[in-house]
Amino acid sequence: MPLSLYVHVPFCASRCGYCDFNTYTAAELGSDVHRETFHEVLQAEVRHAAATLQTDEPVDTIFFGGGTPTLIGATALISVLDEIRANFQVAVDAEITTEANPDSVDPGMLEQLRSGGFTRMSFGMQSTAPNVLRTLERTHTPGMSVQAAQWAKSAGFEHVNLDLIYGTPGESDDDLRASLEAVLDADVDHVSAYALIVEDGTALARRVARGEIPAPNDDVCADRYEVIDDVLHDAGMRWYEISNWARPGGQCRHNLAYWHNHDWWGIGPGAHSHVRGSRWWNVKHPARYADLVRSGRSAAADTEELTEEQQRTEAVMLRMRLDTGLPRAGLDSAIVQELAAQGLIRGDDDVVLTRKGRLLADAVIRSLLLRPAAVPFHTHGW
Repeated sequence: MPLSLYVHVPFCASRCGYCDFNTYTAAELGSDVHRETFHEVLQAEVRHAAATLQTDEPVDTIFFGGGTPTLIGATALISVLDEIRANFQVAVDAEITTEANPDSVDPGMLEQLRSGGFTRMSFGMQSTAPNVLRTLERTHTPGMSVQAAQWAKSAGFEHVNLDLIYGTPGESDDDLRASLEAVLDADVDHVSAYALIVEDGTALARRVARGEIPAPNDDVCADRYEVIDDVLHDAGMRWYEISNWARPGGQCRHNLAYWHNHDWWGIGPGAHSHVRGSRWWNVKHPARYADLVRSGRSAAADTEELTEEQQRTEAVMLRMRLDTGLPRAGLDSAIVQELAAQGLIRGDDDVVLTRKGRLLADAVIRSLLLRPAAVPFHTHGW
């Protein structure tokens, strides 16, 4: 089974009101963490991971996420990638992605990243509507995402993703359609679109609780999802995971590795890993993480061993999100027939969500997990 690596860069220039990721601004970190040398800590965990795994399995995908990885600069990102290449067998055709905010890159940086070995860029566009960007507390201007995508393509990136968020309070149908038109103008090969979720503890949650803005409306979000699916489908992009669309060959291989429960090692503060049925996660705070790694100790905060039943549950939860679905033989036939009669799933050999099923995916998955599989379950068989 191929191995994937995730590298978490926890820095952001500012905190978006809806974000609950493990990220920190310079003001929040103070003098405890030095952004300029943080790549050295990441390199140290790369060496620790290689020494621990001692594997000859090829690294098929590498994903730098955050946070805003590009805040540490192209030279630092490439140095971490070079450390990975020095310690792991990286596949010749490996997919190597970094996330970026549109206002954190310029043409020169993108050219440096491409020549340094990165093959894919993912930009947090979210919307082109100024009112939506203000509600989300995004810092880039409406046209910057398309500009960044075009710079990336000019730099030689064949694979470029734009993230959208829909259902933001105050967003109109016209706002969404304008954002989709901008995506199509950018001519990228991948789009991720997520309904806005109000996470506990965020500034957005506090604003909703105070009544300053309404909570996202589920019915509105469902309508917007159908608009997104229609527009992207008509433009030649197909859904391959509930929240992701791509042109042929543009699917994100790294995310597919997650959804297929492949092995991955997460490098960086708060990063999660999953290797051979074991899962662990690193301590969250960058200062504590750096202290542990520099002292030669594991940065893991805790670990768990997954039972066969837990692995089955996760396989159903993850694989049913994909357009390939799951083998019908591994699911309870009575439940499958009931869900098919409701128009939520389709397929004779492989069970796949319909669009109606995608809108109700959580309920469908809960139903499929109600009774044991019709045949003995083996994760490698799925």
